[in-house]
Amino acid sequence: MSKAVRLDVMMFLQFFVWGAFFVPMTSYLQQIFAGEENLNTIIGDVYSTQTWAAIFAPIIVGFVADRLFNKEIINGVLQIAGAAMLWWCSTIVDSPTRFYWVMMAFFLCYMPTLALVNAITFQNVDSIENDFPKIRLWGTIGWIVSGLVVSQSMFGLFPIPVLPGVEDAGSSNLPLRLSAVVGLIYGIYCFTLPKSPPQGRDNPVSIGKVLGLDAVRLFRNPSYLVFAVCSFLICIPLAFYYARTYDFVEKMAFGSDSAGVMALGQVSEIFFMALVPFFLARLGVKWMLLVGMLAWALRYALFGLMPSTSAMLVIGIVLHGICYDFFFVTGQLYTDRIAPKEIRTSAQALLGLLTYGAGMLVGNLIHGPWGDYINLDPTTSEGWAAGAAEFWLMPAGLAIGVSVLFFATFWDKSSAAKGNNAVAADSTPA
Repeated sequence: MSKAVRLDVMMFLQFFVWGAFFVPMTSYLQQIFAGEENLNTIIGDVYSTQTWAAIFAPIIVGFVADRLFNKEIINGVLQIAGAAMLWWCSTIVDSPTRFYWVMMAFFLCYMPTLALVNAITFQNVDSIENDFPKIRLWGTIGWIVSGLVVSQSMFGLFPIPVLPGVEDAGSSNLPLRLSAVVGLIYGIYCFTLPKSPPQGRDNPVSIGKVLGLDAVRLFRNPSYLVFAVCSFLICIPLAFYYARTYDFVEKMAFGSDSAGVMALGQVSEIFFMALVPFFLARLGVKWMLLVGMLAWALRYALFGLMPSTSAMLVIGIVLHGICYDFFFVTGQLYTDRIAPKEIRTSAQALLGLLTYGAGMLVGNLIHGPWGDYINLDPTTSEGWAAGAAEFWLMPAGLAIGVSVLFFATFWDKSSAAKGNNAVAADSTPA
């Protein structure tokens, strides 16, 4: 097997493990903890484990993988440990607190591996710019396939019975166990990956550098400070989508096909990823980011105002490509343009800390109590129909508010904020 194919398989398995259980987990939590008070808060707390782990992940990767052991070995050990945690979670049905802490243990194992698979790839390809996007694409394919397997349907269009005798797998512990088994296989497979020894044994280490805090100096640029603040704020409503869309569309329209239907979001992501260079060259950074933010608002408005219209739910899911690519990919490119070469990695780490870490953490801590505050009953279609407008229009309003703030305060006229053609013409370092 060639090195490129081995890395493709690595990336596929990496995101299959995450996607198989993470998307439908909210439905499963409703089943096992249906009698608990504050059910929405329980769901929000469990999903917050991923964001708490995202905050601490850079410390693990920045020190252990850069200075002590080969990256493929660390990845294998963490995947096997994570598989054990997921299997343990699949057996917990009577204690939200225990489920929370075991899931936290899983994500503390898993989240560092997201950076590890990137680092392993960077270390074993001839051209990062040409080879990494092709390999990373297999991660998105892995997430899509996991949704199709769990739903046993081709995007909800027709059945594909890959799990004979299993009905409505998304509401059971099967996704957790599927991820655990695949995670164990993946962990063993990691030991066969290309060797990726530590590259920073002789470099000084500090918590600030590991977390990317040496990139805080970018905040001296008022435009980048606005971008960073708005990136944090827009990820608060983003958390609503990742944690609550599955059980919403399951109850309102798609039932056991929901995981397959939601995989359309990743298909859309692949499509719009290819269009980012085209639109960025013509719109520039500000309008790309603004369109991404407004797409979030539109998605939640569709969910809140037309919860019983299947076509509108599908459109909201498919908007994921614009939401993700126009905002996150453009934001990463803008950060790379703004940051001096010596802190570009730190700048990306800081951006990740603000968005997938702090922003989504706040969102996960809000959407649960918000659901309980409005007395949302997420266990029935009647409950979601009655509460959809209040639940989804709140993050829609947040997204609109952040969009207005960004539009009014972001006025970067430098080449870094213009389209690709302008940047190519002006290659002066930021």
